[in-house]
Amino acid sequence: MTVLTIRDLTIRIAGRTLLDGADLQIDTGRKVGLVGRNGAGKSTLLRAITGELQPDGGDIRLAQRARMGHVAQEAPGGEESLLEIVLAADTERAALLAEAEAATDPARIGEIHDRLIAIRADSAPARAGAILSGLGFDAAAQARPSREFSGGWRMRVALARALFLEPDLLLLDEPTNHLDLEATMWLEGWLQRFGGAAIIVSHDRGLLERCVDAIAHLDRGDITLYPGSFADFVRIRAERQAQQVAQNTKVAAERARIQAFVDRFRAKATKARQAQSRLKALERLPPVEALVEDAPVRFAFPAPEELAPPILSLTGCAAGYGGPPILRDLNLRLDQDDRIALLGANGNGKSTLAKLFAGRLKPEGGTAFRTRGLRVGYFAQHQAEELDLTGTPLTHVQAALPKATETQCRAQLARFGLDADRAETRIGALSGGEKARLLLALTTRDAPHLLILDEPTNHLDIDAREALVKALAEFGGAVLLITHDPHLVELVADRLWLVADGTVTPFDGDLDDYRGLLAERARGGARAESGGARAGARRERADARSANAPLRARLKEIEAALEKLAREDALIEKRLSDPDTYARFKPEDITWANTRRAAIAHRVEQLEEEWLDLSARLEAA
Repeated sequence: MTVLTIRDLTIRIAGRTLLDGADLQIDTGRKVGLVGRNGAGKSTLLRAITGELQPDGGDIRLAQRARMGHVAQEAPGGEESLLEIVLAADTERAALLAEAEAATDPARIGEIHDRLIAIRADSAPARAGAILSGLGFDAAAQARPSREFSGGWRMRVALARALFLEPDLLLLDEPTNHLDLEATMWLEGWLQRFGGAAIIVSHDRGLLERCVDAIAHLDRGDITLYPGSFADFVRIRAERQAQQVAQNTKVAAERARIQAFVDRFRAKATKARQAQSRLKALERLPPVEALVEDAPVRFAFPAPEELAPPILSLTGCAAGYGGPPILRDLNLRLDQDDRIALLGANGNGKSTLAKLFAGRLKPEGGTAFRTRGLRVGYFAQHQAEELDLTGTPLTHVQAALPKATETQCRAQLARFGLDADRAETRIGALSGGEKARLLLALTTRDAPHLLILDEPTNHLDIDAREALVKALAEFGGAVLLITHDPHLVELVADRLWLVADGTVTPFDGDLDDYRGLLAERARGGARAESGGARAGARRERADARSANAPLRARLKEIEAALEKLAREDALIEKRLSDPDTYARFKPEDITWANTRRAAIAHRVEQLEEEWLDLSARLEAA
């Protein structure tokens, strides 16, 4: 069944056409990644689907009774606790609970309680708490009023509200921008289990690889749907472009051959008829289609001179802001060829360590060594808020490099794709991606030996992210990376440091090992070992039973859910098989019933696959 249909959609913004007769169809349960260059109109399309923006033409239709969930533009704030805010997102549950307290009619009370059971109202607090926990809020934080949290953390609450609804159609616009690596990994797992349809605007290649089954490419006013993951999209698109090039070459060669014959024999009476025939054949040939390719995105970091190792080291240092240290017992070393990514949840001290290395924070105790002549480039997203909106990229670089010529300043901007026109565009008119490029140009203006990147990809599109990866591979200095993008970590980092429990330690493993560690902690923590020795056989058996308990509990949940879905499906089937149903109900009610049966079938298939997987794991254990 189809949950969303878009036909002949046209949208114009400020005189520029973003969508021109575009079509898109999203089926129940299908997760689609919406991709395109910065400014192509991805966020605008989502706004049109939610009704926030009126299109200039065409039609957008949501299936009857289908629920749509999306992240609100304004982060929730006020005296309500985070848990209360998320629970309030389910307006039907809230209304039924309020009515249940005031209702006196026994029949109506029964209907209310039946509906509350159907929408799993009793488990709602647990589900909301689990979502908030996955997004980084512990039990204490969930009980605090939202006004106590920063805008970035409140946007996580807005995301939690959308996820909690478990809608038929979920719209997400760059959902990982306000998440750390841990919360991003959790979100990926949630999306993989989600049974509804989704449209996800994201530049996170890892998210698109693991969480979608189709890619919608928005390009030059049109939308093209490609089945499969992002890698499949790249392959299919490249194949289609190659086929178009081959077809154009073939047609052009045939045109040249026919035209040569006509030019040669047009004047000869004996060949005139054949020449005319060839002209008609020339007219029947298909036109050569223009193959418009995007200009490749390239970044380039200035090359620093080489310094003697280590360029920076900390011995027994602590770091904080005047109170109790945020980080302590720091024993770390950086060499110029290091590529290090920081792991750890937000709030553990990753940015504090970055400021310490950047020299923006002085160490508290211990010994800190910085080699003579060390230059550090520090990139942080909040710096975008400090830009002068009335200035231009050129004026910002000229202010940062007062001794440089205008040509040298323009060359530094060109390293990050800011051409002559963009160099003189007012900052207030630049996109988020263009501002990020400007910040990279400012960060690297002095050819730093150490480059500290704190969430550098938040507003960069996929091509720009790949350009950043290539530039970092060619960079001759050290890199310290803080990012929620697993793809960037896997391609750039040679080593991982874990920032947790008030200190920083090397992590011996890769991101898959770290995912396993997070999953183990989520299940209740790893088995403790005393003095490095393994526990006895009795303790191991007890731990095994404890570790398997969540598997058994989940199996019971799945069995109960399957039984409930079977009852609901049987009830709908019974009603649809009754001829009186079609006389008593509206056509849209019949459509909704069929849509719901398709959704139930899809969810049953997912649950059965999960049941088989868990059963095999439990049997192996």
